[in-house]
Amino acid sequence: QVQLVESGGGLVQAGGSLKLSCAASGRTFGAYSMAWFRQAPGKEREFVAAGSWSGGRTYYADSVKGRFTISRDNAKNTVYLQMNTLKPEDTAVYYCAARRGFPALTASYEYWGQGTQVIVSS
Repeated sequence: QVQLVESGGGLVQAGGSLKLSCAASGRTFGAYSMAWFRQAPGKEREFVAAGSWSGGRTYYADSVKGRFTISRDNAKNTVYLQMNTLKPEDTAVYYCAARRGFPALTASYEYWGQGTQVIVSS
């Protein structure tokens, strides 16, 4: 069982930056691929970024490529999402997710956090 707790969301102006964190419980955190998804009001949850258990392979949605970076610190059981050059359309609740095995670009993750709100003002 893995429990995930996101933090770091908030209100930021367009062009600004935020860094989200996702703290995971469990001694086998290093065995899980991690991902970030987001859900805007009235829209479906969408993939944002994913990384392998080692952090060596990362994947991004086209809409965030070059602006967002996923990283992890297995010693701290934490995964991060650095978000730069934020746009109003990045406004959403951001969720982290974990799964055994290879990263997925779909919502086929076993464990989910409760989410953290990000609001980007224009």
